[in-house]
Amino acid sequence: MYITRIYADEQGITHFAELEIPLHPHGIIGQLSDLYPLKGVIFRETPPNYDNQWHIAPRKQFVVNLNGTVEVTVGDGESRTFGEGSVFLLEDTSGQGHTTRTLLPVLRRSLFLVIE
Repeated sequence: MYITRIYADEQGITHFAELEIPLHPHGIIGQLSDLYPLKGVIFRETPPNYDNQWHIAPRKQFVVNLNGTVEVTVGDGESRTFGEGSVFLLEDTSGQGHTTRTLLPVLRRSLFLVIE
């Protein structure tokens, strides 16, 4: 399984990268990853007109987009769109950060899975 990682390089410029989450066979239930220890979960609702300019992630966390669509732009100029069910990892806790903007006129719901 692959997810998108957002990180800052040594110069503080943010980038996207693909991160492979290895999965292991577990019989009839399918494949599972290793356990990721978490500090906690934050439930979030974002208004339809959400447009947050340059900011860093407050902590290292997975973001699980439950519904709606968000556009994320990183420091190297690349933008990506994350829709319903997408997962990405925020690791840009320093440097330039990223922007986020809601693309659909709906209340967007997401989860932050805060990593230890």
